[in-house]
Amino acid sequence: MSDFIVVAGPDIAGILDGDKEKVREIVASAYRLHDAGHTINPDSYFLRFPHKPNSRVIALPAYIGADVNRMGIKWISSFPDNLSRGIPRASAVLILNDFETGRPLACLESAHISAARTAASAAVAAEQLCTGSGLTVGVVGTGVIASTILDHLHSSTVDIVGVVAHDLDHGRAAAFAERVHTKIGTDVDPVGLDAALKADLVVFATTAGEPYVDAAYRFTPDQVVLNVSLRDLPPEVILASTNLVDDVEHCLKANTSPHLAEQVVGHRDFIQGTLGGLLNGKVEVERGKPVIFSPFGLGVLDIAVGDYVMGRALEAGTATVVNGFIG
Repeated sequence: MSDFIVVAGPDIAGILDGDKEKVREIVASAYRLHDAGHTINPDSYFLRFPHKPNSRVIALPAYIGADVNRMGIKWISSFPDNLSRGIPRASAVLILNDFETGRPLACLESAHISAARTAASAAVAAEQLCTGSGLTVGVVGTGVIASTILDHLHSSTVDIVGVVAHDLDHGRAAAFAERVHTKIGTDVDPVGLDAALKADLVVFATTAGEPYVDAAYRFTPDQVVLNVSLRDLPPEVILASTNLVDDVEHCLKANTSPHLAEQVVGHRDFIQGTLGGLLNGKVEVERGKPVIFSPFGLGVLDIAVGDYVMGRALEAGTATVVNGFIG
């Protein structure tokens, strides 16, 4: 119990890329446990900087029970200016603790874990919400999260025949298209925003701080929208749709699109339920309107995926064990 486990990013990436279906199973299970009350997921804590308003660091503490029985905290930074430096926007670590003793157990590089659990969450939602076959995907925002979501959609049960992508940085959109084609063999056509919004499945994965989609815009009743970046859509679009979230209390804060909608109408009746409730058979999706899934991002997902990664790394001998770390 005095040892400490460290798992590096490249090893984590290999584990997560090697079994995406397992990652989605873990994420779906975590949602079910959260819906059933077997988790503790406090508010996320935001460290912001008045002189650097586009940057932030977020702490996500959480505990997940049942067979996982693990607690910990993710500490993740988002510094968009890093992109101009040629390094990723986000970086993170995940600390896992032993639940019996409370002792720190492991530190894992967590930008990969965060991206994978976000993408797996989006894919699980898409598998539940998308109907029919031969679907087109429109991606808005072409960073790491977007490409990881496409990885998971590609290996999911969602039948995709075409992908278009929009980004304010045309060079980034072109690089994204090349990266996706190289990794999963899917062609991506860079397009304008209007064209991306017309796809059967629309994925928002931007760093937008406030809505920019026109308030008069309406998705069609057969469209599904994965509102991963949370702040792209105005309240009018949210209120004209069927809405699912990952957690009502968590999602309706910090001026997310659903939170802005709540401020407009003064209630939460436009939220039909949660993805966990849908997976547990407690929620039926109202059709006849577009369906929007808005995931705030739950720390329990990071703990569940991180615990799996730690176990796999120990089995493979790729984890570094610091003997006598606690002293």
